[in-house]
Amino acid sequence: MLNTENLSALTTAGGNVIGSDGTKIGSIGQIYVDDQTSEPTWVTVKTGLFGTHESFAPLGSASQDGNDIVVAHTKDKVKDAPRVAPDGHLEPAEEDELYTYYGLSNGFSRHGDANTADAAAVGRGTVGHDTSGPTTDEAMTRSEEQLHVGTRKEEAGRVRLRKYVVTENVTTTVPVQREEVRLEREPITDANRGAALDGPAISEEEHEVILHEERPVVEKEAVPVERVRLDKETVTDEHTVTEEVHKENIDLDDDARTNR
Repeated sequence: MLNTENLSALTTAGGNVIGSDGTKIGSIGQIYVDDQTSEPTWVTVKTGLFGTHESFAPLGSASQDGNDIVVAHTKDKVKDAPRVAPDGHLEPAEEDELYTYYGLSNGFSRHGDANTADAAAVGRGTVGHDTSGPTTDEAMTRSEEQLHVGTRKEEAGRVRLRKYVVTENVTTTVPVQREEVRLEREPITDANRGAALDGPAISEEEHEVILHEERPVVEKEAVPVERVRLDKETVTDEHTVTEEVHKENIDLDDDARTNR
């Protein structure tokens, strides 16, 4: 059975709230006690991403298991509880809504009926208050720094396209033609007899023939061959960040035992 003597240990030990089926619901948030009896009545359970949401669970039939609290309800039951802001104090209407949700309203809140084990332990009649807040000298709040890492875009450098000229040798083969001279001898026939006998019978004579040949002619032409553009793409790398964070620790200084 939970009592005020083990409240400090439960709120500072970093324990969890366990459901009736043995499933972990979430970590212990804040413990609320009755204003008249100072008996624990509610515990908030940190659920959701990074424990940003807190659900209320009744402590009437809860028990302690080491640093954990075992409640009499399942994980789904607690997570679906009415949304009540854990602001240090429960209003009567908020507490009535929670009792109704957990089926503890009949005889539990107003008639003191012992039909449930929660009735005698909790002693419903006044609203509870948060033992980890500034409303009591018997408990304190422990805080710690949490590391939140983000990113920002900075200029990492500049790149540019630069075009320059290089010279290289190109070798190719081209066919060329040329004229050559050769002697052709043909006998005197009736067909060429007139041309052959035209002129003196014996004489000296020269005949000049012009020869031609082809030579390679080189011409260069600048033509576009391709286009090059600068494009950007985003790649993702992993970067490890290490930073110091501060957290508060709470210890017990028992002067009474020391003086005995």
